[in-house]
Amino acid sequence: MISALTRLADWSARTPKRLWLIAFALFFALTGSWSAASPIGSSPDEHAHFIRAAAVARGQIGGPEVMVPHTVAGIDGHFAETGVQLPQWYRNLPTVHACYSWQEAKPASCAPSLGNSEKIAQATTAAGRYHPAYYLATGWPSLLADGPKGLYLMRFMSALLCSALLASAVVTAAEWRRRSLAVLGVLAAATPMTLYMSGMVNPSGGEIAAGILVWTALLSIVLSPDPVLLNRRLARLGVGGLVLINIRPLGLIWFGGAVVFCLLLTQGRGVLGSVLRRKALWLWTALLGLATAGALLWAARHPDNSKIDIPASLTTVVAAKRTLGNTEVYIKQMLGFFGWLDTPGPALMYLVWTAVLATLVALALVYGRKREVVAVLGMLVAVVMVPVLAQASQAERIGMVWQGRYLLPFAVGLPLMAVLICATRAPERGFPWRRLVGFCIGGLALANAAAFYWTLRRFAVGTGGPWLATPAHWAPPGGWVLWTGVYAVAALAVVVPALVSDREDAAPRLPDPGTPSPGRRSRVPEPA
Repeated sequence: MISALTRLADWSARTPKRLWLIAFALFFALTGSWSAASPIGSSPDEHAHFIRAAAVARGQIGGPEVMVPHTVAGIDGHFAETGVQLPQWYRNLPTVHACYSWQEAKPASCAPSLGNSEKIAQATTAAGRYHPAYYLATGWPSLLADGPKGLYLMRFMSALLCSALLASAVVTAAEWRRRSLAVLGVLAAATPMTLYMSGMVNPSGGEIAAGILVWTALLSIVLSPDPVLLNRRLARLGVGGLVLINIRPLGLIWFGGAVVFCLLLTQGRGVLGSVLRRKALWLWTALLGLATAGALLWAARHPDNSKIDIPASLTTVVAAKRTLGNTEVYIKQMLGFFGWLDTPGPALMYLVWTAVLATLVALALVYGRKREVVAVLGMLVAVVMVPVLAQASQAERIGMVWQGRYLLPFAVGLPLMAVLICATRAPERGFPWRRLVGFCIGGLALANAAAFYWTLRRFAVGTGGPWLATPAHWAPPGGWVLWTGVYAVAALAVVVPALVSDREDAAPRLPDPGTPSPGRRSRVPEPA
């Protein structure tokens, strides 16, 4: 079985285009399964993103400000939302999940019908101040079908876009000499939460997928210098950066953080010199600069005017302590906390993913050089402290609103950095790397499938229902058996890109620090 999968993997990797198509198909099977098998409105704030996407697709980039009463994390306030004109049934989206969200024992069968009134009426969305690019890309399918069909089509479009970014990250990792180890990093970064959000209408999915591509491309440039591959890596970095920056203002911070840590890993002036001499770098820099200016201008012209009654007891110090105490919760949310953050993944998923990540980080600390160890330790500190600093600085204005997925576009750099350090520095003999990769990807595939079924079971029969979700009180289009089967097969098949035979003629190993970095053109041939 393993030898058959290995032969299939080698066949798929003969050309970058073939590998990209296979990786794209597998990731779309995973993200698309989340799209089809999750109840409408069952993910965080999806109703607001549905309304925003449908409005942008109809040319409504902005709208009048409407103050709407809300309670978030036990704090009352009036949120500044945007009024848009849509078919009347869109107004029912904010309440469609209310009967089962945060009531884990209840299946999604209690959700009311959206209705089918096409009469135009005002709906409001809390996402109205967000940059319209993501919503235009995902919202146009709502013009092709009415009601839930149009909403599912929007989800599938989000899944398509995110799958394309993830497939590009796989191809970038596969350009390494020890590409099975590098591809493992991409699979470890694409946590079940990443795939879940990619299948929803929510800019978080695009942010995280773009973050994985940005980190993979940047690390390839600084840790695996190859003049032949440099332009295509710069192009992937540019595309990922444009997506990341144009989705939300935080994207600019995550992109800048990735650049800083990757520069810390750069060994020798020759690597930076060869990059700085490329015209492609300055072209993409100009495009990213324009995107940054546009994103900042949009954010400045669309401030959040919400008025929230923050209690006097919620000071900066109190918020910092609470956030630090919630570190474990935020880490679990990055791995997989589904629904409206009311459906934790199974213990198996947390155990396997944590074990794989801890193993990769430990090996990077063992084999990495001084700078690389500092970078890995710095990433570990950042994963803990960035939420503390971010929430403490904003708690007195907006309350305790941080979620683990907000940090994922940046945190995905940790496993990617760890595997690429190992691929560059670790000796090829004396350690069973092939066996390690096999155990890791097998465990991740099993944990991924378990997380999907666990979440689908919660929606089908509730957490108190039978382990086998039959008879299901709620079922997605096509039935839960179909999507569980599709997801399980795709989760197992996605190991194929990581089973490709490691290349001996790809990116050369980096010289030790202090060794002059060659500026000459690489003799490495471009892969077919």
